Amino acid sequence: MDGPHDDNTLVLGIESSCDETAASVVRGGREVLSSIVASQHDLHRKFGGVVPEIASRAHIERIIPVLTESLDAAGVTQDRLSAIAVGHRPGLIGSLLVGVAAAKTLAWTLGVPLVGVDHIKAHLYAAALNEDPIEYPAIGLVVSGGHTSLYDVRSPLDMRLCGRTIDDAVGEAYDKVAAILELGFPGGPIVDKMAQTGEVTTRFPRTLLDPDSLDFSFSGVKTSVLYHVRGQPVGRGRDATFEREASALSAEEKANVCASFQEAVADVLTKKLGRVVEHLSRDGVSPRSLVIGGGVSANSLVRSRCVEFGAEHGLAVRLPAMKYCIDNAAMIAGLGHHQLLAGQTAGLDLNAVATTELN
Repeated sequence: MDGPHDDNTLVLGIESSCDETAASVVRGGREVLSSIVASQHDLHRKFGGVVPEIASRAHIERIIPVLTESLDAAGVTQDRLSAIAVGHRPGLIGSLLVGVAAAKTLAWTLGVPLVGVDHIKAHLYAAALNEDPIEYPAIGLVVSGGHTSLYDVRSPLDMRLCGRTIDDAVGEAYDKVAAILELGFPGGPIVDKMAQTGEVTTRFPRTLLDPDSLDFSFSGVKTSVLYHVRGQPVGRGRDATFEREASALSAEEKANVCASFQEAVADVLTKKLGRVVEHLSRDGVSPRSLVIGGGVSANSLVRSRCVEFGAEHGLAVRLPAMKYCIDNAAMIAGLGHHQLLAGQTAGLDLNAVATTELN
């Protein structure tokens, strides 16, 4: 199980690692009293991706209103808070600094503990929010715009990295495929929606690396989609030209590309899950759960394939509620609760860190 449960502990979580400004109040590590997320998709859409400078400025503008709204929605005054938890790694450094500065200020002003939370670990806790505790040991799979990683998870605070992407993250590949097809940003939800109306007509490559490898690679499937849609390039780099534009494809053909791409991605993820089960079995570990986290855990095919995989291997599949798939502060506060109980608090010298010790 995932440890003690103190219904009276109120943790305020703050999340600002990328392009969502979020705050949440969580009681006892799992009961979400409020979860406010201010997205920046409207600011970054015309650029086809997140612009770090724009993201950090938007966080500065939104952090106070989001914090205020979160406390009001929870019906909690600041003097009742037990701790302030903040996602301080990994992410865009300018964005992280906004949340960390706000958390330090609140913790110092209120005289309560400050907890620095790893964003990736928090994604592997999101499935426990407003739900029963996760049963450990578990296999953890983080699938997001910046990370694709497998973990051996023994508790909310004990995770061992087993494999990770060596190039594109799966969510990044979704965004790039959407850009290739001229579908818009963010690409994940758009590709998923179109895939549901299409058919698998093309077998795009499944890059599995070495036979025993637990790492991922999605650059190959992305490039294969590019050549399938626009033909073989002539020239190199910025001077390259293609045989045709994406506009030459009909809506039906684009939907079929989305379905075929998504099928390849889901195949790779489930094959790697099978490999990690074998690895852990050789080490004498029998996982009880499969825990999924990150933005791509909202994908319809990924969710269904993970449920099927769990049923085949006798694993309880723990998927976060859709609203906790994206970056949010409830997962920060929830995991922060466990760190607080374990005495894992931070001083006012807590740093924002662009990378993570896990990935």
